[in-house]
Amino acid sequence: MMLKIENLDVFHGDAQALDGVSLEIEEGAIVAIVGANGAGKTSLIRTIAGMHKPAGGHIYFRGLDIAGWPSHKVCDLGIGQVAEGRQVFPSLSVAENLAMGAMVPRARDERDKNLDHVYTLFPALAERRHQAAGTLSGGEQQMLAIGRCLMGAPDLVMFDEPSLGLAPTVVQSVLQTVRDLNREGLTCVLVEQNVAVSLKLASQAYVLENGRITLAGSGAALLVDDRVRQAYLGL
Repeated sequence: MMLKIENLDVFHGDAQALDGVSLEIEEGAIVAIVGANGAGKTSLIRTIAGMHKPAGGHIYFRGLDIAGWPSHKVCDLGIGQVAEGRQVFPSLSVAENLAMGAMVPRARDERDKNLDHVYTLFPALAERRHQAAGTLSGGEQQMLAIGRCLMGAPDLVMFDEPSLGLAPTVVQSVLQTVRDLNREGLTCVLVEQNVAVSLKLASQAYVLENGRITLAGSGAALLVDDRVRQAYLGL
């Protein structure tokens, strides 16, 4: 098991964001985390990434309990995050943004190889490598955010709402990229507002409601589950 979470509790002040969350992510899988706004999805991603300190529970990455580790150590273990809202450095060039992703020790030796991989995946970034990131389109900025994450040589990447605010044609391209990266061997966690698409992509899926896991199963099984269809697919 690549990532195993047991009884994770997270608070923001007095408000409990995650309540006893447990889940498992196998190596090479695409795992979808679905739920309404405020369900705790981003809190879960950020806690795994080391940005929030849990009040209780365990986060095992390849058997090592990393709960409460600082984010730079989590990243250097091989866990990457593509944050909600892209969060590129707008005044830096595309190339400078990508270079920032390669700062972790695990990535330094293969920086050139990883850069070639990113430019092959996203030719538009190669064409605009000297352009300020803030002048890119929303879709190009999302490509850059994914590329910057890949520069850190991750084994597992958590995508937090990668299609948010993008045109439908761009959304398909971004989600195809997730599929392609998974086929290359990358383990993917997908938090995505487009529940139908994410469940079709995912081998395993979890429904998060009010900080708790309420349903779990294969993506295909949850796609036809009446509770999921009524709550998230409007059927």
